[in-house]
Amino acid sequence: MAEDTARRLQARPIPVPKAAPPASTQTTLLVIALVVATLYLGSDILVPIALAVLLTFVLAPIVSRLERLRLGRVPSVLAVVVLVFAGIAGFGTVVGGQIADLANNLPSYQQNIHAKLASLRSSAASAGSGGVVQQATEAFRDLKQGLEQVTGDTPPAATSPANALPAPGAAREPVPVRIEQNGSDALTIISDVLGPAMAPVATAGMVLVFTIFMLLQREDLRDRLIRLAGSGDLSRTTEAMNDAGERVSRYLLMQCVVNVTYGLPIGIGLWLLGVPNPLLWGLLATVLRFIPFLGPAIAATFPILLSFAVDAGWTLPLLCIALFVAVELFSNNVVEPWLYGSATGLSSLAIIVAAVFWTTLWGPVGLLLATPLTVCLVVLGRHVPQLHFLEVMLGDRPVLPDEAKLYQRLLARDPIEAMEIAEERMSKGGLTETGHGLLLPTLSLAEQDRQRSRLTPEGRQAVAEGMTALVDELAETMPPAAAEAPLILCIGARNDLDEAAAGLLAHTLRPRGLRAEVIACETVSVRAIGALAPTGVSAVALSYLDPSALSHARRLVRRMRLHFGPNVPILLCLWSAHPEAEAPEHATSQTAADRVATSLASALMHLEELGVVAAAPETSTPEDSKPEATEAEKARPE
Repeated sequence: MAEDTARRLQARPIPVPKAAPPASTQTTLLVIALVVATLYLGSDILVPIALAVLLTFVLAPIVSRLERLRLGRVPSVLAVVVLVFAGIAGFGTVVGGQIADLANNLPSYQQNIHAKLASLRSSAASAGSGGVVQQATEAFRDLKQGLEQVTGDTPPAATSPANALPAPGAAREPVPVRIEQNGSDALTIISDVLGPAMAPVATAGMVLVFTIFMLLQREDLRDRLIRLAGSGDLSRTTEAMNDAGERVSRYLLMQCVVNVTYGLPIGIGLWLLGVPNPLLWGLLATVLRFIPFLGPAIAATFPILLSFAVDAGWTLPLLCIALFVAVELFSNNVVEPWLYGSATGLSSLAIIVAAVFWTTLWGPVGLLLATPLTVCLVVLGRHVPQLHFLEVMLGDRPVLPDEAKLYQRLLARDPIEAMEIAEERMSKGGLTETGHGLLLPTLSLAEQDRQRSRLTPEGRQAVAEGMTALVDELAETMPPAAAEAPLILCIGARNDLDEAAAGLLAHTLRPRGLRAEVIACETVSVRAIGALAPTGVSAVALSYLDPSALSHARRLVRRMRLHFGPNVPILLCLWSAHPEAEAPEHATSQTAADRVATSLASALMHLEELGVVAAAPETSTPEDSKPEATEAEKARPE
């Protein structure tokens, strides 16, 4: 019975949802255009929903914490909403009191304002008398008069007297008659006065209702969103929702911290400088900084203008400007990078583009929601293959690995940027690690393009020559080997790309006290190999970027044996082969080479085993580490 049950369970097919066919480019563009049009035309209802979603992200953790205290879902939501409204009311009370106090004191600053205006007027007059300003003014006045004469646009008073009578027999122009009512419609007055003020109130009411219902039914809304997104892939949908929620919540929390650390120094600094109502300006600086780009400028404008009115001189305004500039620079360059980190996952350009895009669609509210909404788009692009272009355009993650960037720079013949990429990797490790992790993969990409006929001979030559020059410059500080040091021939087996890899190996061997000479593939051909001296060579290293070229390697190894003799060890370097694959073992038996290496570290290790390279006194990376020497190696003479 148990076996039959197990057999039936194994035979039962597991339902796997069919993957949707990939959408074409035209379909994707059409969907994007429809979404943008919907966002623009439906802004009246979509803006309150977006604000409610943003508030839900902020308030949901507080509601969850209250629920853990067994307060209940409805009481927790109501308590949080009441707390938020109490905070808003308290903030409005403080700001209203500060504004009233400022309004009462403004008449006392009128004398300073008139004095500054008179000073500016006298300075402009003294600078413009007989100077550039006056000449420019007269030139513009003459130009305007000339244009009026050409076009005939002269004032009516200049052409005819003011009390001139119409000519006899001329037709009289009809005089429009307007009937004015003594009384006004009360409904018209109410709509004209209260209409503009009711729109924000209605929007706030809709946001409040949406927020309460989203907090009360957030699990149900989550399930419905998962069902719409595709219940067949619960793992990806859940991961995308969690990623979006975490990023938006973290961004909003960090934004609050940044704004407080910005508004607090502003308020304290203005209080120390003697600017009236520093509490008002500190609170406004904290709140307005939620608006990207424009918020800090608006927050700085009012206290700076007030400092002009308060102080009879120019010291206080200049100090206020210096205060805002210093706090803004410190916040942008120290506080925000430290707190934000990768909280948003957006690039700097994406933040600017998002601000322009959402402001165009939804106005000032769109500017406020630009970053959170764009974060959600980047998360969608990360988890939805059809929208991957959003992450590429807006995300902050590198879209190309370092080896691809270096390969592209070498193809473009840009040695400066290529050197910057290599030096940045060199700062994290030595030449061996940089060569294995960056330079050899770059050459492997070029070799793969060559095999697919995607790399022209000119491009191959540019990559090979650029890599050779790059390696030479990276290794220029290494001391040269002594003349009596063992000689190792590093041979580029098939083309100039293999030769560039051989040059990298040669530079890696020279710090070990070896003389490494790079040999081109033409030098070891059947007709030219006789020109090589058959003596004085301690080892031969054959460099291949194509790990499948074993037949060519077998012929070349046989040629090396015949020329240098059987006592010279031959190291076969298959740089693009996977270190854990079986290719090195098969290559050893198929090519008759003494050792096969797949990395610079393994090449050094094999040369040590062959007795060509002395063991390094210490290792810098785990990759260069060597296992404990065997008894035979301990007995080998130095």
